[in-house]
Amino acid sequence: MSALGALSGGAAGVAGLLSLRRRAAPPPSGLATPAHLPPLKCAVLPDAGQLVWGRQLRPALLPAALLPPQPARRHALCPPAAAAASGEAKPAGFLDKYPALVTGFFFFMWYVSYARMALKIYNYFPYPYFVSLIHLVVGVVYCLISWSVGLPKRAPINSNLLKLLFPVALCHALGHVTSNVSFAAVAVSFAHTIKALEPFFNAAATQFVLGQQVPLSLWLSLAPVVIGVSMASLTELSFNWTGFINAMISNISFTYRSIYSKKAMTDMDSTNVYAYISIISLLVCIPPALIFEGPQLMQHGFSDAIAKVGLQKFVTDLFLVGLFYHLYNQLATNTLERVAPLTHAVGNVLKRVFVIGFSIIVFGNRITTQTGIGTCIAIAGVAMYSYIKARIEEEKRKKSA
Repeated sequence: MSALGALSGGAAGVAGLLSLRRRAAPPPSGLATPAHLPPLKCAVLPDAGQLVWGRQLRPALLPAALLPPQPARRHALCPPAAAAASGEAKPAGFLDKYPALVTGFFFFMWYVSYARMALKIYNYFPYPYFVSLIHLVVGVVYCLISWSVGLPKRAPINSNLLKLLFPVALCHALGHVTSNVSFAAVAVSFAHTIKALEPFFNAAATQFVLGQQVPLSLWLSLAPVVIGVSMASLTELSFNWTGFINAMISNISFTYRSIYSKKAMTDMDSTNVYAYISIISLLVCIPPALIFEGPQLMQHGFSDAIAKVGLQKFVTDLFLVGLFYHLYNQLATNTLERVAPLTHAVGNVLKRVFVIGFSIIVFGNRITTQTGIGTCIAIAGVAMYSYIKARIEEEKRKKSA
């Protein structure tokens, strides 16, 4: 605000100086006018300064004899273009010297922010609908602040765009809420093992809903995913149907979100699209949060959480869980912009491995040997699927190019 005030104050000062009337300065004493030149006539006009025969008084318009001597310049400044032409290369910064480190940093922060989404907040505050709502509230506030400072500039929206984005936002809200319900109901590692089935639902929707042929190699790569998830589910210590069913609904919701996203392709940039989707999703998530958890929260939910950890930690955890959710989506976009689709696909698989390992080590989630083997088989299948799919997409782009 102080910077904006300084800029506006400086602009006002310059405008004030320009609005002053300038008086015609008398010619320098002892300066003779050549005989072949007519005498100069100067006039003083409002907001115009000195004029010579209707033209603003500039040194380039006066004869050299009338100009006062100019002091010699000691230093010649070289513009950037000239410096580049003369061979003076600008020193490369840290980001230019080590691009791999920057990309690795994005991957690491992507993994960490995703893992932090599964905070221990559910241990003392088992209200996933309200936590999902907080995720979106923090994200929407972040987007509104970004719009207010012009980073990015808010894109206009109309009723036609709202009709296109509403199904996407509805599926996004449903998938988001059901994911958090599964995280609250079962171990985080098991929830992510179930969510490894998402590629299977994507392939099924592509084949049977969109009517696009899915190669046999992709279907074969999904067999280990189904087998691994089945093995992990049979012996999972934290298994319950609430967590399992909600994780499956989340997979289906995100699959249809991808389908509707393809139908809702617009010229709007991805940041603005995600901002509008977040706002619509927030409005969609408010009613179920109030209906399913509102009475319990008012009776004892908030008071129990504050009694266990204190008001400051409770508010901080709610803020962090929303912030890390938004950072996860933002960093996923930034990572995708920096790497090829194949690298991003491999990174997506490694992200799930990281989250499962993170939950076992940090959160202390216990798993059986069969669950561990099934999880590894499922992740290997996802890796095969992601690799094959990325290669097919690259071949399509090369043919179209």
